[in-house]
Parts: sequence; C-alpha cells; structure tokens
Amino acid sequence: MSSFRSAALIVNARSRRGERLFEKARSALAAAPFPVEAFAVEHPSRLEATVRTALDRGHQLIVLGGGDGTISGLVDVMVGTDAVLGVLPLGTANSFARTLGLPLDIAGAVDAIVHGERKRIDLGMIDGDYFANCAAIGLAPQIAQSVPHGLKKWLGRVGYLAWAAWEFLAFRPFTLVVGDGAEAQRLKVVEVRISNGRFHGGTELIDDARLDSGEIVVQAVRGHARRRLLKNWLASIAGHKSRHDDTIDFHARELHIATDPPLPISIDGEVLARTPVVAKAAVGVIEVMVPRGSAPAR
Repeated sequence: MSSFRSAALIVNARSRRGERLFEKARSALAAAPFPVEAFAVEHPSRLEATVRTALDRGHQLIVLGGGDGTISGLVDVMVGTDAVLGVLPLGTANSFARTLGLPLDIAGAVDAIVHGERKRIDLGMIDGDYFANCAAIGLAPQIAQSVPHGLKKWLGRVGYLAWAAWEFLAFRPFTLVVGDGAEAQRLKVVEVRISNGRFHGGTELIDDARLDSGEIVVQAVRGHARRRLLKNWLASIAGHKSRHDDTIDFHARELHIATDPPLPISIDGEVLARTPVVAKAAVGVIEVMVPRGSAPAR
C-alpha cells in the first residue's frame, strides 16, 4: 500500500448530484490512513486553480472526482509534479477509469486509491495539450459543437439522443490523411479515434492500446457511407469481433493527422482542437493509483 503524508479530494459539486457524490466520497476517504483535505468546487472554472492550491499545500495524492472531460482537463496541471493522481469516476462513461481497471462505484474506487499501487503511465498529446484517454474526429465533435445549450439539462438523455440522430442524418464521411510527405496515407472514413486507452464512450474500442506502450494509437473506421459507423458502433457495444471489420489502426510515438475538409476534434468529450494536428504519446509523464494486481499495475 502506498504511503502518503496527505491527500486532497477535489470534486465538481456544482449540481445537486455533485454535492451528494462529494459528501459520499469524503465519507469514504475518512478512513484513509492519512489526512484528506476536501474541496467542493461549485464553479468548474475554479477546478484548475483548486488543483494548483492543493499542490502548493504539498498534498502528495490528488483525488479528482469527475468524468473523462474533468480528468483530461486537469492532468496538465499535474504533469511535472511529484503528486500522484487518484481517479474517482463520477462521470457517465468513465472511460479512463475503466482503462485503469478501477471499480466504478465510489467505495470500490476509494479502496483502490487508498490500498492500490502507483503506476507511471503515458498521456496523449494533441498539439501540446495533454489528454487522458481518447479524442475523436467525426460525428461526436459535430454533436458536441452543435447541440443547443441546455438541451440535455431540460430534455434529458432523450432530447440529447434525438439531437444526435438528427446530426447523424446530416453527417458525411470524410478523408483522413495520416502522416505527411510521400508516405502519407489517405483513406475515406466515418470516424477517427486518437487513443491513449482502450475505452471510448464507456465502450472498449481499441483492444491493444496501453497506458504504458509509449505509442499513440489512431484508429479509423473506414467507409464511404455513414451506415458503416452505425454498424461499427453496434458491434462495439455488443463486444462482437466484427467491430474490427472496418477499422485500421496506426501506432506511433507521433503522428501527423489531417482531414479533408478540416474538422473539429473532441478531446474526452470537449471540442478543443481542429485538424490538422500532431498527436503523440507523452511517455511516463504522470503517476496514478490503480488496483493492486490489476492489468494496468502489471
């Protein structure tokens, strides 16, 4: 079991659900064999400053509670420090937590954080911006960029899915260019995943992506019609081997990625970049807590 002098728990507690999960997480960490300073952050814009405050106070373990977007947006602050990251999965998909092998319930995740072991892992990078898990080009950023503000809040999942279906009807395949110069490869695709981990949207998509491989993986779903994307999604959700029929993977320390036409990129759920970009693996730049004996630990 790793020994820490102290830890910080940082949770986005803006919503009523966030407040409830914060209290539950704080109660679970009360039994930890080290003091824990808890921060309930009511404004997401203050999350980064709160992490910096926790680091300035010398906390050796930073437990971040949130979804993939929250974690991905805050790992930049921890790179270059001696602090260890603890991931408390409070999001919808929790893809990064799944890749780490963490239990998805608060009690189980806290137990893994307190009694697990340290693991040094890679992060992904897109044009100098670190990310934890996966970026996407295609329908996902198109939805994220166009969905009316507050639609999911007021109409819930049904309203969001209705908007996604509308965007799917307007979606068109595009050309992906991987690499540059004479060796660049061009192919018609319906989706591109730039991955540091195996999961995207809570579903295992890139079987051989590893957090300590030293490589970034670019997976393209090939096709000239959007039905190929629907077929791949359904096969992936079902865990069927046919999900590999239309995909091609590129592995490298660094890859130049362009599209025709230029398209937005969602990074762990947030639209933060636009093609062309350089994607690469930032090797061993952060330590995280994982369950003892889990696949990431090995």
